[in-house]
Amino acid sequence: MPLRIAVQKSGRLSESSLSLLKDCGIRIQRGKNALIAPATNFDLEVLYLRDDDIPQYVADGTADCGMLGENVVAEHEVKVVSDRKLGFAGCRLSLAVPRYVDYPGVAYFQGKKIATSYPVILNEFLRKQGVSAEIHEISGSVEIAPNIGLADGICDIVSTGSTLFSNGLKEVERVMRSEAVLISRPGLPAEKRTVLDKLLFRMDAVQRASDAKYIVMNVPNAKIDAVRSILPGIKSPTVFPLAEEGWSAIHSVVEEAHFWDIIDEVRAAGAEGIVVMPIQKMVK
Repeated sequence: MPLRIAVQKSGRLSESSLSLLKDCGIRIQRGKNALIAPATNFDLEVLYLRDDDIPQYVADGTADCGMLGENVVAEHEVKVVSDRKLGFAGCRLSLAVPRYVDYPGVAYFQGKKIATSYPVILNEFLRKQGVSAEIHEISGSVEIAPNIGLADGICDIVSTGSTLFSNGLKEVERVMRSEAVLISRPGLPAEKRTVLDKLLFRMDAVQRASDAKYIVMNVPNAKIDAVRSILPGIKSPTVFPLAEEGWSAIHSVVEEAHFWDIIDEVRAAGAEGIVVMPIQKMVK
């Protein structure tokens, strides 16, 4: 039996999940409206499910693993193994109130009504804050609740905040951060664990590459040591002599988060003609 991985059947997270599998070199053969699709070159098949159903399918063993948001895993409180954060679909679960409210702090919600699709997460957050509120569980269009008098505030997923703004709301408390994760069922059989480990290895290579840039620069030989001391590299920068005497080319890998700071430093140290290239995969 192939490793069964569940992904959201539609939406932004679905597209990103399938894109990651593609970047891992896995080709999925899916017919129109098919809910199960095999890979043609890897021992894996994809189940297309509602995101809210994925945690239970994995916990029950119907699916061996799944790709979904951390917030969905936390809300369903099922016993699964969190194998890897996937680096996409970043968002936050936040409390929001009408913009006209002079918000004094989380104590504002004492005795208030809050609409949400995440009652489990919200209850735990309020308990830790020592706040007792009336929670209305609704699905879809949570942000309209204050405008129709259903609630004094909401707790919902926020990405850019534009939906809150367009509905006259403002974000006031961050309940949790979330991104896509890969989960698996406890007690995964050894042969399937081997396949999952191979998949995780490929995902790691893709993620490392997305967080890094390959750079090549020309450096006077007299300044090589100064430039090398700035560059991190995987082990150390690679140095090649150029045809022009007295110059060398230095190759290195730089993390995206520190890229511009490092570029400024190596230019100041004497590097010229810096070329920057994306990395498709980076295998340790």
